[in-house]
Amino acid sequence: MKYTPMGDSGLLVSRLSFGAMTFTLGDKRVEAVFKVGEELGQEMVAVAIDHGVNFFDTADAYASGESEIILGRALKGRRDAVVISTKYGFRAGEGLAQAGLSRRHTLWSVDQCLKRLDTDWIDLFIAHKEDPTTSLEETLVALDDLVRSGKVRYIGFSNWSAWRAAAALEFQKANGLARFVTGQMYYSLVDRDVETDVIPMMRHYGVGMMVWSPLAQGFLSGKYTPDNLKKGDHRLATFDVLPLDKTKGFEVVDKLREIAAARDCSVAQVAIAWLLAKEAATSIIIGASKMNQLQDNLGAVDVELSAEEVGTLDAMMPPRTSYPAWFSEMTLDEAHKNALGL
Repeated sequence: MKYTPMGDSGLLVSRLSFGAMTFTLGDKRVEAVFKVGEELGQEMVAVAIDHGVNFFDTADAYASGESEIILGRALKGRRDAVVISTKYGFRAGEGLAQAGLSRRHTLWSVDQCLKRLDTDWIDLFIAHKEDPTTSLEETLVALDDLVRSGKVRYIGFSNWSAWRAAAALEFQKANGLARFVTGQMYYSLVDRDVETDVIPMMRHYGVGMMVWSPLAQGFLSGKYTPDNLKKGDHRLATFDVLPLDKTKGFEVVDKLREIAAARDCSVAQVAIAWLLAKEAATSIIIGASKMNQLQDNLGAVDVELSAEEVGTLDAMMPPRTSYPAWFSEMTLDEAHKNALGL
């Protein structure tokens, strides 16, 4: 396993982290996702630790908090050796106030997460989504209070736009508040939107990235074809939420198969290795519903793609350039571009 600091912080995490989204004690609201019971979950955590993983991610929204319960039990006796991140912000009860990033819900949520994880502190407490009904300042002050109280060591955001994260980081800096050290974002070979604004913003502020769904909900595992994509009870057949151009995506999968065959590894390992080659991807969250999937994904850390292979994959599905990014690229001074090799 390889390790790296989370952004500019001193928090050292494994390049591959374990995602416990699939864990459940019986909640079947999203059956295609919540399917790993406690016994298998504990075995998976043990295997991940044996492979050098020290970073574990969950959320209060995963199986109504049951994921946190299982993860907390699995890490019992190992708490001092691991890093735990959890997220809040989605609806966690019937009360109108039991959702969002308000001060009330932030302070209430952390206490519930601590109980379910059965721990005295949370290493990384992450705002799971944006909340347009709460001022940014209210959320940031509440998160700072959690760090000062000792309940939380570090804070982060997930699924936020670049401008909102930048505004938050500037407010934190100006007011001496605990700053975001991570952004947990969707990033995969077939969806590179974060490369336009989010990654440059993170680089500027020294924020590390936790990558969710590196295999695009399993699309990049290599087990799907146009014929079987919507058959069965797998995630892409019943819980397909990513806006993916699957026609181009299957062309990418074919190239992954070619590289995998030449390297005697799996398609999924090549897809994850592509992310490991990206400096911006601090830690890549891998999850699984079966033990063999987990073991295969963990093996990606041993696959080092050549610059040529990375470049070939990059060229197959480049990020969509939106305005004003395309205007900035188009109007870059030619003399400056040539002089700097841009």
